[in-house]
Amino acid sequence: MSRTIHEFRTPSRFVAGTVGEPGDRTFFLQVVQEQRLMSVELEKQQVLILADRLGYLLDEVARRFGADVPPETDRVVDAAPLAMPIDAEFRVGSMGLGWDAEAAAVVVELLAITEQPLDESVILDDTEEGPDTVRIFLTADAAREFSARSMRVISAGRPLCPLCNQPLDAAGHICARSNGYKRDAEFSRSVEFIDPDVLAALGRIVPGFDTAFEVDEDFDAEDPTDPDDDSRE
Repeated sequence: MSRTIHEFRTPSRFVAGTVGEPGDRTFFLQVVQEQRLMSVELEKQQVLILADRLGYLLDEVARRFGADVPPETDRVVDAAPLAMPIDAEFRVGSMGLGWDAEAAAVVVELLAITEQPLDESVILDDTEEGPDTVRIFLTADAAREFSARSMRVISAGRPLCPLCNQPLDAAGHICARSNGYKRDAEFSRSVEFIDPDVLAALGRIVPGFDTAFEVDEDFDAEDPTDPDDDSRE
C-alpha cells in the first residue's frame, strides 16, 4: 500500500501523555513543529519500551562513537498536558530507532498498525509501499527528556500491589500471592490466554525478540539506501 511519511526534523515538542482516569487511560505520543501538530495512539507498554530503548541507544552512541550525550535523568522540564483536541493520526503497530551521525540526532519512527505482516525493510527507510509513518529527529537532550517524562507518565497510573506487582483497583484487588498461589509459579505463554498483540509488545523488552525494534546505528536520513550513512492501561 502507498504510504505517507510525516517527518519532523526540528520538533519543538515530543511527549507522551494520557487521556482518562487511572485504570482506563489512553496513551498518546504528540509531536509539534511550528504550526504542525500530530498525535498517534499506542499501548502503555510501547511507551515504556520506547523510553527504555532510547536510553539504551544514547548510552551505546556515547560508548561506541564518543558522542556528547547527556547523562540519564529523571528531571522533567515539560510537564504540560497534551494539546487538545487530540485527533490521532493512527495507532502505532511498530517502532524503529536510529542514530543520524551527521545530524547528531536520534531518529524515532512510529509506524501504523497493519493487518498484513510488516516488511521490516520499510522501517527507517523511504520506501513508497508500507504503513503510514511518523518520523521524528531528536537531539540527545530531547531524547533524555522524552524518556524522563514518559516514565513519570507511566508511573502516574494505578499504584501497584506490593505482593503481586499488579495494579490496584479502587473497587478492590484479588491478590494471587495472598491466596495460596505459589510465588514462583509461571504462567503459560499460550496465545489462548494472552493477547498476542500485548505479548508481542512486551516481548520487545527482550533483546533480539523483535527485530522490528532493533537499534539501527547506521541509519542515514539523507540516503536510506546506503548502509553506512494497543492503547489501554
